[in-house]
Amino acid sequence: MAISTRLSMKLGHSELESKAQLSDQSITILKHRYLKKDAEGNHIEDPDGMFYRVASALAQVDLQYGALPVEIEFITNDFFQAMKNLYFLPNSPTLMNAGINGTMSACFVLPLEDSMEDIMSSATDTAMVQKFGGGTGFALSKIRPQGSKIKSTHGIACGPISVLKTLSRVSSMITQGGRRDGANMAVMDIRHPDILEFIRCKTVEGDIHNFNISVGVDSDFMKAVQNNSSFNLINPHDGTIAGTLNAREVFDEIVQGAWKNGEPGMIFLDRVNYDNVVLHKYGPMTATNPCGEQPLLPNESCNLASIVLSKFFIPSVPLTDWRRQINWEKLESTTKTAVHFLDNVIDGNEYATQDIETMTKQTRKIGLGVMGFSDLLIQLRVPYDSDEAREIGKEIMRAIQVWADEKSLELGEQRGAYPAWDKTVPSKPYRNACRMTVAPTGTISMISDCASGIEPTFALAWKKQNILEGQSLQYVNKYLAKEKFCTPELLDYLSDGGTLSDAPEHFNVPEWAKTVYVTAPEIAPRDHVLMQSTFQEFVDAGISKTINFPNSATVEDVENSYFLAWQSGCKGVTVYRAGSREKEVLVKGNTAESEEHVCPDGGTPNIVFESGCETCRSCGWSLCHIS
Repeated sequence: MAISTRLSMKLGHSELESKAQLSDQSITILKHRYLKKDAEGNHIEDPDGMFYRVASALAQVDLQYGALPVEIEFITNDFFQAMKNLYFLPNSPTLMNAGINGTMSACFVLPLEDSMEDIMSSATDTAMVQKFGGGTGFALSKIRPQGSKIKSTHGIACGPISVLKTLSRVSSMITQGGRRDGANMAVMDIRHPDILEFIRCKTVEGDIHNFNISVGVDSDFMKAVQNNSSFNLINPHDGTIAGTLNAREVFDEIVQGAWKNGEPGMIFLDRVNYDNVVLHKYGPMTATNPCGEQPLLPNESCNLASIVLSKFFIPSVPLTDWRRQINWEKLESTTKTAVHFLDNVIDGNEYATQDIETMTKQTRKIGLGVMGFSDLLIQLRVPYDSDEAREIGKEIMRAIQVWADEKSLELGEQRGAYPAWDKTVPSKPYRNACRMTVAPTGTISMISDCASGIEPTFALAWKKQNILEGQSLQYVNKYLAKEKFCTPELLDYLSDGGTLSDAPEHFNVPEWAKTVYVTAPEIAPRDHVLMQSTFQEFVDAGISKTINFPNSATVEDVENSYFLAWQSGCKGVTVYRAGSREKEVLVKGNTAESEEHVCPDGGTPNIVFESGCETCRSCGWSLCHIS
């Protein structure tokens, strides 16, 4: 390993003393969910201590590859400075568990075979994975349909929906490290005989807890929908044709469910496996992690990190050419630091089962993504729903992909390619079979004080009622707060549900601000989908993003978005129509009330649905474990 010239300077403790650039809300979230505590519940580390704990633990992995102590010191500082300055952050399990115990991976897919022994084994593995903060995905497609005869017992098969309910109950029992409940994804192939029951299984809210559901489809099915033709149902137990259904009618059921309450989503499995570089060795990927952005093989896991794009804006450069306002050099170094960091997580990790460890180390998948993209657009004064915004996203993600690939190739040369790599297949000897993922970043984006993933800003201002202290606190987008036209009266208007685009004239909001400070609910579904497909071109895994619809949206509107997602190359699609869930949490303006979630400080929750996940913008609670 080459030693950087920066190593010639001995790192002193003073270099670790400067405090992380965190907001008060960020520190509150860290105290409640991340910072290490003693047996009495007292904090024994501050945010810098947490970042140093994580950096130090993962830098030690380089010793396995012959690094010298002075190199470990430099690598520790490189990791630490990148996190402390919020250039990138890893997924929550890494922040929580590095240097302590438990898994640092966020995403898992577990096998689900068609026998009682295998089903119970998967239930046990689910409990072990979720105990330490992981989210799990399952493919139900191998489970024989309900009512099938079982020769060994002369009984009748319960079917995949009963298996799903069993896994849901197991997950509901797990409180992960005392911090959050389990989250899961269930995927069923469109050709399974029980597909209609699966599509309808969450029609009644609350029957299946902690599970997102998605239907696995391919281009043949989507073309059958277009042609209003039928397709065969295949019994997974014996491969026989179990019946036929009209593709248009089944698709209409999927769309109707998504319009009603956001589920099921759709995963385009042929598009997913187009990027599966180990397809020839391990077969197709048929399931994803809970939020859908990480397709994985059975027993694979993946650890994630997200680059905070808003940190790379250069404010001193005049607003002329956006390319000159990006610190490309720092973005490149951060990308390569993050890839190094994530590869080390694989070796420094603790695994819930031996099978997961074995499979994970065969492919060594990592998922580097971004967050704060819409914040960067605000700084650049570019509307999110514009061709220019998509061009910016395209160029930035292309560059990050190139740098991530370069670093993974470098690590492959130094440490060896991922063991499942086959030199006979036309792919390069990367260290990691998969390198790019855009994950939901609900909690870590709040720690970083930026927007989640590639999502637009969800709200510009909202009020939080602190029940314990009897106070009303107002949260304001930090960029909006600096604008000359921003007044207390305008913020009250926004907190009550108003938007800048419809602001009355007496607020004197400039025309440019009405397009730049656009929020997720204001953006047309088409522009949501096109932004997702723009980033997907440079992401070898997937993207977690929500296509937001107003309450007035029609079923046909949802249908059009599903078709556009397929036609534009997305690997999956998740939609949410405002007010479509019975347990609606955004009840008035941007203030929320929920019977299911109470903020740790007694505040009123502000739960939003973005990146395919529910997240409380007040306290950092997130239904997704990777956030």
